[in-house]
Amino acid sequence: MKEALKKTGLLFLLFTAFIACNTKNKENHSKHQTKENIFYTCSMDPQVKEDKPGKCPICHMPLTSIKSNDTEANEIRLSKQQILLGNITAQTIAQTQSNLEQNYTGVLTINQEKIKTISARTMGRIEKLYFKTTGDYIKKNDPVYLLYSEEIAIAKQDYFTAYKQLAMPGDFGKNARSMLNAAKQKLVFFGLSSTQIEALKTTNEVSPYTTFYSTYSGYISEILATEGSYMMDGSAIIKLANLNSLWLETQVNVNYVKSVRLGQDAKVSFTDFPDKTVNAKVSFINPEINPDTRLLLIRMEIANPNLLLKPGMQAIAKLTQSNIKGIFIPTDAVIREENASYIWIEKRPGVFESLMVETGAETNGMVEIKSEMDITKKVVITGAYAINSEYKFRKGSDPMEGMKM
Repeated sequence: MKEALKKTGLLFLLFTAFIACNTKNKENHSKHQTKENIFYTCSMDPQVKEDKPGKCPICHMPLTSIKSNDTEANEIRLSKQQILLGNITAQTIAQTQSNLEQNYTGVLTINQEKIKTISARTMGRIEKLYFKTTGDYIKKNDPVYLLYSEEIAIAKQDYFTAYKQLAMPGDFGKNARSMLNAAKQKLVFFGLSSTQIEALKTTNEVSPYTTFYSTYSGYISEILATEGSYMMDGSAIIKLANLNSLWLETQVNVNYVKSVRLGQDAKVSFTDFPDKTVNAKVSFINPEINPDTRLLLIRMEIANPNLLLKPGMQAIAKLTQSNIKGIFIPTDAVIREENASYIWIEKRPGVFESLMVETGAETNGMVEIKSEMDITKKVVITGAYAINSEYKFRKGSDPMEGMKM
């Protein structure tokens, strides 16, 4: 009997120990599970993620515990209170028809197509410049420079000699006529006017110095010669600008390029003249995009008949396109990072998913979404930045980290 009681007691003790060990293992496993579902991060440096309480190694603030959830890497679950406090709303977005209106700021410049260049017609030395200041106005037929040239001097002498021999009898007179015409053509080629050539007939002495006159009117934009310098045939001396027509040049973001076309109408206003507006057209679109700034130059020609506008003035061009079809959402609904732009989609009640998108033109606080989208999905139109901040706080990274457009 005693042996039976001893065996029964021993079995009871073994059973009790087994139950206790099993319960302890369950408790330990439960604790392990709880530990795995909680991590600690810093509100100031959300990239910090620790598996136990402590202080932030960057700013030394106490770490905050965060519970993990069942969402995927680019998703986040929010409570009803968080959605309410963050003013987070979502709605389905359909394709709409809109008038696209965009403003571009630029600077007025000289119309290079209206630039006239006064050049040397033959080799020689500049003895005198009659205009020496950029911005001076030169009228047509004003003297521009005095040139010393042996080639012109020889042509003058040939003309003068031939003229004197015209009165000689026989073949001398006929040959003199041919020589006179040849010398005259050469002087015309060198840029002498008819008045200057005719004056050679009455001169007493042929001079190697010749004054050249402007054949254009305009403002001096550049002086390329100095007194005493030697000029080769064709060398530029002075450039004249016609300010009756100016260029407005501006830079356009590459995302908006497709909405700009040659000949497109524009209304241009001016910072210095708020009440003045002129109509213009896009006359040039640079085919090359600046790889550093991702900007593209466009140009408009601006009429300036009364010369009120000056090169260097700032202007704003408003370009409008009517009946543009596309998907437009509020600008604040798009999160713009260095490598990507994305929006938040309501995947299911309380769960939001980030979606990378390609943006297009912006107008009236709306931005075009050029990427294909499921129109049945609800897009977060307010509170997108609140979701983004909470995501970074919990997971310590951007939703699109490591991705590029």
